[in-house]
Amino acid sequence: LADNYFLFSGLIGRSWAMVFAAGGFKVKLYDIAQQQLTSALENIRKQMKELEDSGFLKGTLSVEQQLALINICTDLKAAVEGATFIQECTPENLELKKMIFSQLDLIVGDNVILSSSTSCLLPSKLFTGLKHVKQCIVSHPVNPPYFVPLVEIIPHPETDPSTTERTYTLMKKIGQSPVKLNREIEGFVLNRLQYAVISEAWRLVGDGVISPTDLDLVMSDGLGMRYAFIGPLETMHLNAEGISNYCERYREGMRLVLNTCGPVPEFSGEIEQKISQAMSEKIPVVPKVLDARRKWRDECLAGLSKLKKQMKSD
Repeated sequence: LADNYFLFSGLIGRSWAMVFAAGGFKVKLYDIAQQQLTSALENIRKQMKELEDSGFLKGTLSVEQQLALINICTDLKAAVEGATFIQECTPENLELKKMIFSQLDLIVGDNVILSSSTSCLLPSKLFTGLKHVKQCIVSHPVNPPYFVPLVEIIPHPETDPSTTERTYTLMKKIGQSPVKLNREIEGFVLNRLQYAVISEAWRLVGDGVISPTDLDLVMSDGLGMRYAFIGPLETMHLNAEGISNYCERYREGMRLVLNTCGPVPEFSGEIEQKISQAMSEKIPVVPKVLDARRKWRDECLAGLSKLKKQMKSD
């Protein structure tokens, strides 16, 4: 079994550790603070137990077997020892991440993959100038990675193709759904699609076309139902006699509608107030209430990912 190792024991680091352990891989969680690591392990144990009780634990190993694969370490050199894949999970701070990668650059060999969980920092900003730049890549998970399998793999312009391939294969092995970007682009792909939807949602609410809660319903009980299983391009393909037929039928209409879409919103001011009020009425901004709703969301995602697995194997 290869060692996989995670930098930083925060939320994403813990999730990655659980995903890798479920796949049968050895994990070392690294952090500078021993206390952080101890509570991270406790947290992982608690989550795994809850998952087991609700029948959502991933992988074929028991909780104890999975926990046995996770070790903690406060010494960077010792943590890197024997690792084949390093997943950095520090907060979204360019200077901090660059510092970590420059430290790693000095102590790793030529066959380790150095991967970042960043959701928005471009590989060229993170890895340029490193000796081991050929081994560097971004593997951006979706929150929470345990139930949402997508991982966006984004190379630096100098990343070796074998680094991309190895990362892709590894993600597949642990049951995630990797996608490869051929080059870096602001926001990668997931957030570009997400922001396009958010900005049209914002404009529709701001223009008084629809209420914030109804807007969300259009997604959750409309588009989202489809998108849980097929993407927008396959949706087009199936909604007509193939893509070309769809374009023939709807090209004019689509262009007409899209030309009426407004400019990029400011995401502030009156509309922000209006949306904030509607969301807060539904889910008050109180830690306890937000946490309960997140837990409910994760249970929904767990159920959906189980359903998707079943549908695939049928």
